[in-house]
Parts: sequence; structure tokens; C-alpha cells
Amino acid sequence: MTHRTALGTAMALALTVPGLAQAQDLLVFDYSGFENPDFHQPFIEEHGSSPEFVFFGDEDEAFQRLLAGFRSDVTHICAGSVPRWAESGIIEPWDREQIAAFETLNAALVGEDVLSGTSDLFFLPTDYGSTAVAYNSDEVPAEDVDSLDIFTNPDYAGRLSIPDNVDDAFALAYLATGVTDWSDVTDAEFEAAAAWLREVHPNLVNYWGDPAEIQQLMASGQVLAAWAWNEVPVALAEEDFPIGFARNTTEGTSVWLCGYVNMAEGPGSEEQAYDFLNAMHAEASAEPLLSNGFGSANDAALQSLGAEALEAAGLGEITVPVLAQLPISDEQRQRQADAFERIKSGF
Repeated sequence: MTHRTALGTAMALALTVPGLAQAQDLLVFDYSGFENPDFHQPFIEEHGSSPEFVFFGDEDEAFQRLLAGFRSDVTHICAGSVPRWAESGIIEPWDREQIAAFETLNAALVGEDVLSGTSDLFFLPTDYGSTAVAYNSDEVPAEDVDSLDIFTNPDYAGRLSIPDNVDDAFALAYLATGVTDWSDVTDAEFEAAAAWLREVHPNLVNYWGDPAEIQQLMASGQVLAAWAWNEVPVALAEEDFPIGFARNTTEGTSVWLCGYVNMAEGPGSEEQAYDFLNAMHAEASAEPLLSNGFGSANDAALQSLGAEALEAAGLGEITVPVLAQLPISDEQRQRQADAFERIKSGF
């Protein structure tokens, strides 16, 4: 999926961060906002400065620039992009032995095949968030969000919204139709999910494009419930809006995840690349990430912040199945994307 924009929209310019001391042996290709020194303070303490950062606007743009010859050492992408990048040959696997927190990474974010060592570690998760039902707690009874059936409930027709994002939309649809692992869905499971989205389509006010848009729609009362990222209820709560975030819906909940890939022809220091990733996973980085809406993939570091902090950020304990938006094949993702575009057009 396209990376979350909680830290602001990135300018698609190949510029380094002005006024920031840089360790020139490492170039990080990233979204604007992730140059925050608090996210990698242990790296600064070791090397005296931050790495050099270059920004892109979205992952498709980043991919095309890299294919055209731009060279970075590590690049920040989300799980959905990984298969295409791996197949292109522009990335190489990480060495598990050099990842200090590998044993304490959240297993649901890494994937069992990677965790067991039966698959190469092409994608190293660093940051994640949850997607669940945000709802107006003054207008929507809690029992109405016990299930994802709220999206097909005629009582809420015209007062609902889901993201204009194929990964989030199909994560919701798979959960609603009984699938909690999308890594190898059958044709029948795909068709059931697409049919569910078609059923939901007439009930929607819109497909929201960014957090600010859905926050505005909910604050105005136009939308009563939405499939939304955890930053949305956090932001609305800060405005004293009566907002709930139902992550324990009967069918389950979803998490999206992003991380870094190791560029095969990176010109900089491989040692510093690992130092940077280890800094992102460090316990010292977990709180700054969380305060900006991101959970650390290092579960031990994240849990050290305490249950109250996690709950406030929309990442508290859950008791239902989790559909992690782990990498899927290009073929499956394209099939879902084509269906989603048709559904949004009313077909």
C-alpha cells in the first residue's frame, strides 16, 4: 500500500534535508517525515549525525527512479510493493544475523516463512499501524460495531466510508467474508470478497483518500462509521470528538506494515545500513514512532511503552484474528486492483 501520510505529504524531489548533519556513507530513500532524528537516535550517537535522506512522493515513483539509475542504500516501502521490487533484482536480502532485534520482531509482521528461515528476508518491517472501524460513539451503539456487518447494515446506508486503497479495501472484504490470511486466497475467496465490496458500495458516502478527509467527514457528522487507520481516532479524540475504534470486531482486524529494503547496488556503507535499521528498531525509537502514529515492529520495544500508551494510539491488545497486509503476488494484487476500480465505478 502507499505509505501512510500522518507526517505530511512528501515532495517528490531528490533533495537532502537542509540544515541536518549527515553521515554521507548512507543514503536513505524515504517518505518525508521519516528523517526525524528521534526515529534513529542510536545511529546518530554512533556515527555523529543522521544519514543522508532523499525523498519520493510514492512507491511507484521511487521504483521508476531506481530502475532509471538512481542509487540509494536503503529504501522505505510498504509490504505490498515487495514482490515487484524483489523480482526486478534491485533489492537483495537482509542478513538476519545482523538484525539485533530480529528475535523480538512481531511475528505477524515478519511472516512465518521468513521467521523460520525458509524464505529470504527481502523486507524488514520497521513501522506499522492498525485498520479498524472508527465510529461516532454518540450516534452508533457499541453493539453495532461488534461486527463488520455494519457496512452492510441498511440503517447506516449513506453514512459510511472506506479507504480509496485497494489493500485496505480488500483486507476489510476478506475479513468480512471469513478470510484472515490473504497470502494464498482461492478464486472463490477472491470472488466472495469482491462481491461483498459491491454490496457495500451503495452504502458509502465516499472512498476517503487521506486521514484529514475522513476526519473532516466524521467531525461534520456526515460519516458515522469508517474503516480507518489508527491515527484517525487518535486525532479526533484530541479534538474532544466522541470517537470509538472497534478493533475487536468478530471477524477480525487488519494491520498494515512498512519497512526497509536493502538496495542491491547501494554505493554506501552496508555496515551503516544495518546500524540504521537497528536504530529504527531500538527501544529508544519506539516512543517517538508511536507518538507520530506508528507502532514499532520490534514488539518488545513497543510493549515496553505500556498498555495505556498502546491503547491510546489505537494499537492496544486484541482478541480476534489479525489479517496482516504481508506481501502478496503481483498477479493477486493486480487482480484485486482491477476489481476495486470496477467496483468504485459501480460495476
